[in-house]
Amino acid sequence: MILSVFSVVLGGLPFAEACRFLSSQGVDAVEIGCGGNPGKQHCDPRELLGNRLKQKEFLGILSDNGLKIAALSCHGNPVHPDPQVARDFHEDFEDAVRLAAELGVDRVVTFSGCPGGSQGDQTPNWVTCAWPDDFQEILSYQWDEVLIPYWQKEAAFVKSQGIGKVALEMHPGFCVYNPETLLRLRKAAGEVIGANLDPSHLFWQGIDTPRAIRALGKAIHFFHAKDTSFDLSFNPVNGVLDYKHYSHPERSWVFRTVGYGHGQLTWNQIISALRQAGYDGPVSIEHEDALMSGKEGLTKAIRFLKDVLMTESAGEMTWA
Repeated sequence: MILSVFSVVLGGLPFAEACRFLSSQGVDAVEIGCGGNPGKQHCDPRELLGNRLKQKEFLGILSDNGLKIAALSCHGNPVHPDPQVARDFHEDFEDAVRLAAELGVDRVVTFSGCPGGSQGDQTPNWVTCAWPDDFQEILSYQWDEVLIPYWQKEAAFVKSQGIGKVALEMHPGFCVYNPETLLRLRKAAGEVIGANLDPSHLFWQGIDTPRAIRALGKAIHFFHAKDTSFDLSFNPVNGVLDYKHYSHPERSWVFRTVGYGHGQLTWNQIISALRQAGYDGPVSIEHEDALMSGKEGLTKAIRFLKDVLMTESAGEMTWA
């Protein structure tokens, strides 16, 4: 496995400066946001597509700093019920796929998206329970009439571009948010569809990450390293379905830098499970810790994960 960083955390820096900083920290690769919610701070596909000179300059910055591209990321909702919103995210995603093909990158990270509850809706509708029966009707519409047809078509487009992996982040608020929903869409749209497994979104759902990894197996296309901590003053009282803003002081849980929600044993077990599942791709740090600055959280995460990856590699060599 190689250690990567999702570049959004350094979005305030010019790309060359961000790469120099990552190189100085001993990082192997960078996951680059190029549209959708991550934005295009470091990479605008419409400036690079078909422009070999600009691509050479872009790749040269990475090469000069000893970095590889772990993935292109374009998080959005291409099945949003507002046609213009959906179109913008859809176009960003397809541009990211085209650019990945031209740059020789084998995977693109995104979301599954979430439609409205019916054709007349204007906002997404994420269903979290089975009853009243309206929810079953919503799920049938979302999956059978919108989500599956969209991703069947996009999977064919991705393959036509020579890209082998679309890593859908299993993210609450979207239709694909756990292993079961990921595997359902993968079965319908094909093996180009896989998971971007981010434990931070699994922890608070009560999912055991190593067991989720074993359930997904070869369907894991990418991995985000981010943690979650729970506030025992609020979590046991109000549960985990918490709609308050992430910066709110009385949330049941918050995203944290790796190691600040779960200790090294947990992360050792996660990396071990990834190895056992045959995953040998990037471990990409995503920083969304409101209690730390970007560089502080990033440097701490890098140190922590280097130790975890080294420990796991040493253990593997010991048993070989």
